[in-house]
This record gives sequence, structure tokens and C-alpha cells, in this order.
Amino acid sequence: MNFLSQAIVSNPEPDWSRLQALPICETDDPLVPLGLVPSPLRVYPAYFHLGVPGALAECYVRRPVLTRLQQASRLLPAGVELVVLDGWRPLAVQQYLFDTLTGALREHYPAADQAELLARARRFVAPPSADPAAPSPHLTGGSVDVALCDSEGRLLDMGTEFDDISPWSYSAAFEAVVKPGAREADIIENRRLLHSVMGRAGFTNLPSEWWHFDYGNQSWAWFSQAPQARFGPVFLSGLGSRWAHQVGLFNL
Repeated sequence: MNFLSQAIVSNPEPDWSRLQALPICETDDPLVPLGLVPSPLRVYPAYFHLGVPGALAECYVRRPVLTRLQQASRLLPAGVELVVLDGWRPLAVQQYLFDTLTGALREHYPAADQAELLARARRFVAPPSADPAAPSPHLTGGSVDVALCDSEGRLLDMGTEFDDISPWSYSAAFEAVVKPGAREADIIENRRLLHSVMGRAGFTNLPSEWWHFDYGNQSWAWFSQAPQARFGPVFLSGLGSRWAHQVGLFNL
């Protein structure tokens, strides 16, 4: 068995309070757009195409994250390509996703208190936070949501859709199937392939989401046992703010 077909280990969810207490030593690596990156890395901003309010028509990540995405892409066998579905996420989009999920949970579990709703929701959507000491993972530019496709752009079967909130979305869920059928066997191999190449490129995986990987942020530091994170919250600089800075800088 080669490294591309290693079984995915079922890891526990992190202790979020301890994870968010990990120190951040900001590297100031900039956000870069993925739309300019040549094939075989594919980019499909899923939330924009789903019509999520405020979602961007481009995917951005920190520059070292791009380097590692390219490394992961080069490890894939011929005919399989890496698809980036989401990267840096505006705080407003994070708020929308969190509110939408907690709203659905509140309707289904009317007796649940806020702590229980938060625990259920954060398996799949982190609470929105721009706190420099404890930011939402996607706000750091260190989180990416990815999938695999063939050379014709057809997504490979990963067992669930991106952002599915069923128990089957857990990365190792299909490893527990005792007698996998043909489709389940394909799903297992597809997930192992994605998990393996991303891990080889330096990413860590969120156990509850087969598509979510981190580098440089607090989630990455937790799962890789690094002493500190490298990325805190980061924001896109608009043209207006850049001009305002330059007017003061050059005394125009």
C-alpha cells in the first residue's frame, strides 16, 4: 500500500478553548488570489456560486498556503486534480453561515441551550470572530476547503457534498464501513488520496469535515502540535484604503 492509500485515522475534535489560547506569531504573509494560478490547481468559489450574501467570486489564501496547495496538487496521480472551493472568508460570510446553521439547529432542538447549540454548530461552522488572539480559521487565510476532480472537471465522489453536516462528513467516517461496496470503496480511496496529499504538503485536517484543511493558523498548530500559530486575522485591502494610505504617505 502506498502513501496515497493510507487509512484515515479517526481523530477527536479539538479542545476549542485550549486551541484558541495558542499564541499567534504573525508572519504578515499576504493574501494572494488563486484565479491567476495555472492548471492543474482548479478554483471554484463555492459560496459565490451558491449565492451566499457577501461571498467573493475569487478564492484567496496566504502565500505559503498557495505554495503547499501546489505541492499537494503535484502529488496527485495523472487525471486527478485539486479543486479549491473556499479559502479566506469575509467575516460577514462567516456570520451568515453560523447564523444559518444555528437557526436550523435551534428549530430542530428547541430545548437546547446556547452552549449545546454552539457545540453542535462548531463541528461544521466556527463562530465568527475577528479577535486577534482567537480568529475564525478562515479569516486567517490559512484554511482551505478542497475536493478532487478528474481532468474533465467532474468532481470525484467523496461520499457527501461539500459543507454537508451529516455524520458521513467526518473524514474517517467511511473507514468504519465493514464491507464496503463498489461506490463506498471509491469514496474511501478518494478521501484517502485527498487526505494523504494534503498531509504531505503540510496541512492538517479538521476531523469533522473531509474537505477542510489548515496551515499556519491555530487549528493547524493544535493538530500539528506546533508551539504557536503563524497567521492571525487578515483583511483584504480595498482601493479606497490603499489610496488613503498613499495620500498620507506621499503627501499628495
